[in-house]
Amino acid sequence: MTDVDVLSSRMKSRLHLQSKTIGAERIKKAKDNNEDIAVLSMFLPNASAVEENRNFHCQLGDYCRQGDPRATKAGTKKMEYKTRQWHENCFCCCVCKTAIGTKSFIPREQEIYCAGCYEEKFATRCIKCNKVITSGGVTYKNEPWHRECFTCTHCNITLAGQRFTSRDEKPYCAECFGELFAKRCTACVKPITGIGGTRFISFEDRHWHHDCFVCASCKASLVGRGFITDGPDILCPDCAKQKLM
Repeated sequence: MTDVDVLSSRMKSRLHLQSKTIGAERIKKAKDNNEDIAVLSMFLPNASAVEENRNFHCQLGDYCRQGDPRATKAGTKKMEYKTRQWHENCFCCCVCKTAIGTKSFIPREQEIYCAGCYEEKFATRCIKCNKVITSGGVTYKNEPWHRECFTCTHCNITLAGQRFTSRDEKPYCAECFGELFAKRCTACVKPITGIGGTRFISFEDRHWHHDCFVCASCKASLVGRGFITDGPDILCPDCAKQKLM
């Protein structure tokens, strides 16, 4: 029997990975809270901003949407994130090229992604339905599943958090596995599944549940005792003698 494993921390909701673009009114609070932020500000015309503007260089370089990565026209806005700078409309998703604006974004290896493109490119997908797993989930054979997608191959009951077993790399609930594949008890004809360490007895090509292995005549348990076969029946030595008399 196998238990489902909970997916590792890499399966956390993408919401935990996102950063925010914010205005000046929240910068101090965000820094105090150690938030991962991008700061939106305006190019100023006064003398105090000359040196700051001179050092500006848009990260898009030759692909700058303003045409000049050093453009610092007063009144236009710039974005700053982890010592890097962009014109406001140049701070965009590296995949779909949509400007981030004040929406959430996800940084990865020097690139900036909008939430949708990040999910499409990097998020873990369920092996069954191919949809993104945003939280929770289970792993089976090192593959990710939504909890609701991880079901018995035969009856489709959810297996997450339940005991199950497998055959030919496919998961089955205990009941279906017993009905489809398990040996059957010679006495009660019910499947012998082995669930929970169930004990059973085998003799030649016949099998019994531990509790079903009894004398056909007196019903005494034959577990650990000698017995005699009598056609389809098994008998304790005493009952076998009685039958021969």
